[in-house]
Amino acid sequence: MDHGMEDYVVLESRRINGHDIRLYAIFDGHLGRDVAKYLHSHLFDKMLSQSDFWRNPEGAIKRAYKEMDDEILEDVAGSRGGSTAVTAILIDRKKLMVANVGDSRAILCGGDGVKQVTIDHEPNKEKQVVESRGGFVSKKPVNVPRVDGQLAMTRAFGDGKLKEHITSEPDVRIEIIEPNTVEFIILASDGLWKYGMHACMQVMSNEEAFDEIRE
Repeated sequence: MDHGMEDYVVLESRRINGHDIRLYAIFDGHLGRDVAKYLHSHLFDKMLSQSDFWRNPEGAIKRAYKEMDDEILEDVAGSRGGSTAVTAILIDRKKLMVANVGDSRAILCGGDGVKQVTIDHEPNKEKQVVESRGGFVSKKPVNVPRVDGQLAMTRAFGDGKLKEHITSEPDVRIEIIEPNTVEFIILASDGLWKYGMHACMQVMSNEEAFDEIRE
């Protein structure tokens, strides 16, 4: 079924408690755009409104992701449809908070080259986690590892039919940006890094993406 474009992008500036806040995100939907669209409209507000965001950002972000997934499963997607997410919050151009579920990716680019600050949540990497939750990983029918033979990632928002075997818990990374060390940040869905149905095939490496944008 052709669902059309299912990706949503955030590029936003806010002023909160005297701080300069920059918000960036990629939401890559699958089996429909509803989940990605909902994340686009609500996820950052959910994170920033956590009462302990400023003193415990990692815990606040993880809790916000969980609360958002619960809302999606109850009111938006039900048992069908989902989305990956990679979000970045830059505070005063000094502190960067990156979180992700799924196979969208964030890399830091600077004079020392590239640094990937997210983890691709792929079934071949987290097979034991899936199996511990009662699921399985299969490469049939298209020779790409998939959870229960259906989903090519182990973490995502939505996907209610698979929720017992996958999770929406993000990996969270907090980086202190030293002066003149980072030129730019790349956030991109798997469409930049991998090729469609053959998701094990690389399209562009982190270094190649860095070189292309830098030039």
